[in-house]
Amino acid sequence: MNRKQLTLLIVVGAVLGGLGWVAYQKQNKAYTDSTQKMGARLLPNFPLNDVEQIVIKQSGGELQLAKKNDIWVVKDRGDYPANFSNISDLLRKFWELKVAKPVKTGPSRLPMLELVPPDKGAGTLVEFKDKSGKAINSVLLGAKSMKQAGEDSPFGGGGGFPDGRYVMVGSDVQSVALVTEPFTSAEAKPDNWLEKEWFKVEKLKSVSVVTTNATNNWKLSRESETGEWKLADAKKDEALDNGKSGTVTSALSYPSFTDLATNPAPSITGLDKPITATLETFDGFTYTAKVGGKSGEENLYFQIAVEGNFPKERTPGKDEKAEDKEKLDKEFAESRKKLEEKLKSVKAFEKWTYVVSKWTVDPFLKERKDLLVEKKEEPKPEEKTEAKPAPKADAK
Repeated sequence: MNRKQLTLLIVVGAVLGGLGWVAYQKQNKAYTDSTQKMGARLLPNFPLNDVEQIVIKQSGGELQLAKKNDIWVVKDRGDYPANFSNISDLLRKFWELKVAKPVKTGPSRLPMLELVPPDKGAGTLVEFKDKSGKAINSVLLGAKSMKQAGEDSPFGGGGGFPDGRYVMVGSDVQSVALVTEPFTSAEAKPDNWLEKEWFKVEKLKSVSVVTTNATNNWKLSRESETGEWKLADAKKDEALDNGKSGTVTSALSYPSFTDLATNPAPSITGLDKPITATLETFDGFTYTAKVGGKSGEENLYFQIAVEGNFPKERTPGKDEKAEDKEKLDKEFAESRKKLEEKLKSVKAFEKWTYVVSKWTVDPFLKERKDLLVEKKEEPKPEEKTEAKPAPKADAK
């Protein structure tokens, strides 16, 4: 190698080294150290008790939760009561949230961590506000950290599961950190935040169904809580099948709903021409349930109304002693108070239109014939045929 070639190699090496140094400096400028400290709280001054509004934003939608008359409600579902347990759990997690690992990053790497606001990327923005709507804190939830199990799941899908999440406080790139809480419930899905504890019908006395087709109408009733169920206006050839009527006589004993109708107009829900069921109980409640059209493949629209007719005074027993009167009167007053409270609780559900599973209202979809013992067709008598004489042999 001559001196000229050696000089050229030195020059090229110097140029490449310089370019590498520039690239290194640019990379260092693109990535900034996190100001978070391992083990420190992500939101050290989070005023938990001041939070009265929570907004969760994702690319596919937005959820608004708010306190109204000291009760948390789902704004996106007509101020229906929210599940307080879910809300308190979310608030507690953010209040206790600690940094598992500070993350050195920069604007160019944020999309990889899914830490881009929902209006521009895949991040989930959780905003906390006070009573007046003033912002208190906001946290952007990014990609989940996945932990790989020792073996793949036998049910498919691999053995990984979320064990943490990348987060950023507000829009501060220097606050990016990894936390051990995946926040799987932090989604902008209103139906996931509704209070699903509903009413239930007890001590059923009678249930009747009226449809647009009078031939399918029916009513079952009994004289006492242990009495036998009977079909009203049963014809001579109609016998109630106790096996088939079992689901009917326990109707709405443990009802549930999936969501609320976002457009409750009767013409949309089919509740302008409903199937109407009336349920009376031995303790004085009368429930009116209306079943409308389909919502999707497996759900139906539903409304509930209730009235109460409770005795105002107790009828003393024939041989009631004076010393027993005070005790019995007190028990009667306490029982009536509970009934009045239950009536008030159930009436609060009247203002909404619900989306329920077909299973919930299946008893009201039965036609009259579906409750009856099947008629067995009598075998037809075999037709008698006269024996035909054997043909005569030809004379030889």
